[in-house]
Amino acid sequence: MSKLIKINEEYAGWIKDLSLRFRQSQIKAAVKVNGELLKFYWELGRDIVEKQVESKWGEGFFKNLSMDLQEALPGVKGLSIQNLYYTKKFYLLYCQSNKYFPQLVEELQKAGDSSIFPQAVGKLKEMGKSSSSSLFSEILEELLQIPWGHHRYIIDKCNDNPSKAFFYVRQTIANNWSRAMLLNFLDTNLYERQGNAVTNFKTTLPAVNSDLAQQLTKDPYCFDFVSLTEPFKEKELKDALLHNITKFLLELGNGFAFMGNEYRLKVGETEQFLDLLFYNVNLKAYVVVEVKTTAFEPAQLGQLSSYVSCVNHLLRKSDDNATIGLLVCKDKDNVFAQYSLEGYNQPLGISEFKVDEIFPKDFKSTLPSIEDIERELS
Repeated sequence: MSKLIKINEEYAGWIKDLSLRFRQSQIKAAVKVNGELLKFYWELGRDIVEKQVESKWGEGFFKNLSMDLQEALPGVKGLSIQNLYYTKKFYLLYCQSNKYFPQLVEELQKAGDSSIFPQAVGKLKEMGKSSSSSLFSEILEELLQIPWGHHRYIIDKCNDNPSKAFFYVRQTIANNWSRAMLLNFLDTNLYERQGNAVTNFKTTLPAVNSDLAQQLTKDPYCFDFVSLTEPFKEKELKDALLHNITKFLLELGNGFAFMGNEYRLKVGETEQFLDLLFYNVNLKAYVVVEVKTTAFEPAQLGQLSSYVSCVNHLLRKSDDNATIGLLVCKDKDNVFAQYSLEGYNQPLGISEFKVDEIFPKDFKSTLPSIEDIERELS
């Protein structure tokens, strides 16, 4: 560090600004390079499919293509046989979208992505079906925004399902998912779980909020990051969730801020303690979460509904939307749960949770001690 930067604040500020601008330029350049590379992969995949090169040039085509491209482009990465296979899969997966763009939009909206291509369906009605190809270019522009490594994961998990694949593309863009994070949500089937809670939101929330609130739910919630010993109590599960609060918030979804557990409310002459209290910045509403390690029972909704009312009276500000209650239980009958919700005018939802790592009560006693291991090794 120079003497000038130590003694001159204006100069130090300028250096900081230059560093920031350079980093931003690097990011923009990386994004542009990624986009151009993906365009090349898309066009290569299209050529392979449309020119029917495999049948034209016979068995071993990809091996020859890889060898010849590497010789023509020495030092260029991404020309392996496997990667060239992926360019074909990449094109085949998304080129289908051009044939049924309206249905794709509808499926993505149902899957919890109502923001996709604003007014796209309206545009199609105004401009006719011929506009599908121009709107499809919007899909391609979205595809160019995430790295190729992410695409390969999505291709592996979403083969022949472009709406599912594009759901993960949009989620990656919106939430800036790393490869590891994307793989986690692919493995836990987020597409199938998103927005699936049994709720009464359509009858208790304004239309503009009910869809967003529904999208914020999952069924089941995947608590695979928690390890428990069977049988476990509610407190053990809640403690485990709090111990892994970062992963818990990640599973809840984007926009959740943790307000507290066993959140104390002074209500009249009584004290009420809420299992978990969150605030969702996207919905601009408090979310009360009650966790039950038993199967769903109607009485649990009564407790949750009263907590929601208390939060509305004691915490909710004038510019907040209605508080939402979410019951997360071990098991439920969906029809019975839906019927049970009809008796409430508070926005409530019911979901299940699943935990993969549940060990028998005497599991620890069956594990060898350090002394046993050392004895075996010697």
